[in-house]
Amino acid sequence: MREPFIRNHEYNFIHKQADYVLHTLRTVGDPKVVASVRSNAQAKVAELFPTITDHRRTMLESVADLKSGEDFQKYMEALEPYRIAFPPITTKEIQKLFPKNKKLKLPDLAQIDFRHVSYLSWIDIATNKMFIVYPAGGQFVGLEGRYTASNKKSYCFACNRLEEVVLFSAIHKKKPANASPDYYKTVGNYICINGDQCNKNVTDVAALEKFIESVHS
Repeated sequence: MREPFIRNHEYNFIHKQADYVLHTLRTVGDPKVVASVRSNAQAKVAELFPTITDHRRTMLESVADLKSGEDFQKYMEALEPYRIAFPPITTKEIQKLFPKNKKLKLPDLAQIDFRHVSYLSWIDIATNKMFIVYPAGGQFVGLEGRYTASNKKSYCFACNRLEEVVLFSAIHKKKPANASPDYYKTVGNYICINGDQCNKNVTDVAALEKFIESVHS
């Protein structure tokens, strides 16, 4: 039985390492440099899963053995059955995350391949809001905030890639003691306007989790 163990961002990280090996093979003639890149890719992939010692480790570490584009495709395809899907979530569960938004626009969950998702995000043009859902600590967390178009490419804080981004500003959930009734604080950062593309790019969720914590803490 193939028990899934690779999260979306980890799969993307492995893909990036495999692609780097292939690119080096095609562009670098020095065998020592190629050998170094192979070794580094193998070590970085292995570091993602330090407790795995069975056949899966051998499968992962074979990233160092890639010799062609065909090898690259076979390697990535072999990992597909081991991908962990985003935890199951229903429209009612999403609505409960945003109780004050009575006319919440919902994503079409039936059209989403959850194996390729690290976080859910969608935009409601009518209200000029962006919504983010992320599984943290065994439960879902929802972020709601205004978005401001940047009309340019910049680095997304979630995937650290140069993409079309918007400034996402969420209201800080907790108020200081003795705060006035109209007190509010926003936490903002630039994030991909296209959540699907961001999920294809993201190789580490630390920045996303830190942002979520800054909103809720």
